[in-house]
Amino acid sequence: MPATIQTSSDARFVPVPSRRGSTTLTLTTRRLAASLCLAAVVAADASDGGTGLAAAPPRHPNILYLVVDQLQADMLSCAGEHFVRTPAIDSLAADGVRFELAYCANPVCLPSRVAMMTGVLPSHFAIRSNDDNGGPMPRAALARSLGWLFERAGYATAYGGKTHWPRGMTPRAIGFEEYLTTDERDGLAKACARFIREKRERPFLLVASFINPHDICYLAIDAYTQAEHLPPAFPHSAVERATLAAALRLPAGVSRAEFFARLCPPLPANYAIPAFEPECVTRRYTEARPFREYVRRHWSDQEWRLHRWAYCQLTEQVDAEIGLVLQALRAGGLERDTLIVFSSDHGDMNGAHRLEHKSVLYDEAARVPFIVSYKGVTRPGLVDRTHLVSAGLDLIPTLCDYAGIAAPPGLQGRSVRPLAEGRAAGAWRGEVIVESQDGRMLRTGRYKYNLYDSGAHREQVLDLFRDPGEMVNLAEDPKYRYLVIDCRERLRRWVQATHDTLADTYLVKAGN
Repeated sequence: MPATIQTSSDARFVPVPSRRGSTTLTLTTRRLAASLCLAAVVAADASDGGTGLAAAPPRHPNILYLVVDQLQADMLSCAGEHFVRTPAIDSLAADGVRFELAYCANPVCLPSRVAMMTGVLPSHFAIRSNDDNGGPMPRAALARSLGWLFERAGYATAYGGKTHWPRGMTPRAIGFEEYLTTDERDGLAKACARFIREKRERPFLLVASFINPHDICYLAIDAYTQAEHLPPAFPHSAVERATLAAALRLPAGVSRAEFFARLCPPLPANYAIPAFEPECVTRRYTEARPFREYVRRHWSDQEWRLHRWAYCQLTEQVDAEIGLVLQALRAGGLERDTLIVFSSDHGDMNGAHRLEHKSVLYDEAARVPFIVSYKGVTRPGLVDRTHLVSAGLDLIPTLCDYAGIAAPPGLQGRSVRPLAEGRAAGAWRGEVIVESQDGRMLRTGRYKYNLYDSGAHREQVLDLFRDPGEMVNLAEDPKYRYLVIDCRERLRRWVQATHDTLADTYLVKAGN
């Protein structure tokens, strides 16, 4: 571990061992404590004097990163979903900015979470899927990861809940002093609340990684194993089974007919299977996993709607857990001293194209919620529908920017702080890239290009303004060849610039 670190305030901090064996930075502690005290004095003066002045934010705010598992970007009441209520997450959007064009690094757990913690796309580590967990991760990548950046800058760092990383990548290995709990459900919320209530001189970085609405995965799996009279495909626990059973329960006093007529979410507008669905999606994603093919072939419309209902209930459950964490923060008077970022590792197909789970490059799986909320600092209630955000790559630059910490050089992400505060951000990126086990996705402002590594219809160009459900593949129409060529070239430049050797093998070359 380096002995010193330079921050944007040009202060050089000299670490000394603490009694707990972690690193306490004496100069950091004094300066950060003074900064926090100054902010408190300003706030008190403004309040007592009745001037209405906003409290100056601390130079080194607390950081709370709330990440959930498998939440689709639109599955929030603040995003217009009428069949779900998410008051806790909505409150973050009310005080901050919700980015509508945010995408994960890879629409499956392990690769996406690697990007969040390192700021680097998973292909850099030859990681494509959840199966690539053998590791070990390079030491240099671990040393530059999120926890170490903040611990070395004097922050108290804590992680709680789900990890799902490659071998050797643990909370301590990436710089978190405390691992609060492995309980990914309501035990996590309680542990985070206790951490927030602790008295400390240093600001904190707290990552709270909740499991749900991920339990929706077991619905299709269980349906298949029960229909085929097979043993459970995955050894999910009694708690997980009980959680899903509760999510499937119909409201008391409501008949089944009334439930489907009034309360159950309808089928999505893009429920149909696209005419030119890539063979890679059909064979490698759907047919390769028997439970996916089973529900696609055999589930009725009502069963798909029940899936959507359960997904809403699991989302409301995790929102309530997040609410407990936010309640502790507000009760402690830390709301104006804390930057909060909320996101998900990936989404869920949730019935679109008669698919569930994730992994594919459709927006339901690849686009994620991304909210940056800092009361009194970020633009309250702003919805950014213009700027393309990489939820994995932009996280570390954004958190470092707010904390006054120098982000590692060479990262491909950018800080969204100017956008979150309603300021000009200069020239922003023109496209965002999403990786998957079988291909790459390139999203521009209007169009989306999906390139799978093999099979029929492996190229897709989609006009998301006219076709948000991704039903019409313009790459099959000769009059849009200019779009295909432009997207190919954009992806080629990205692959070349990032040394993406995995995708380089199946790029469509110029002239084809």
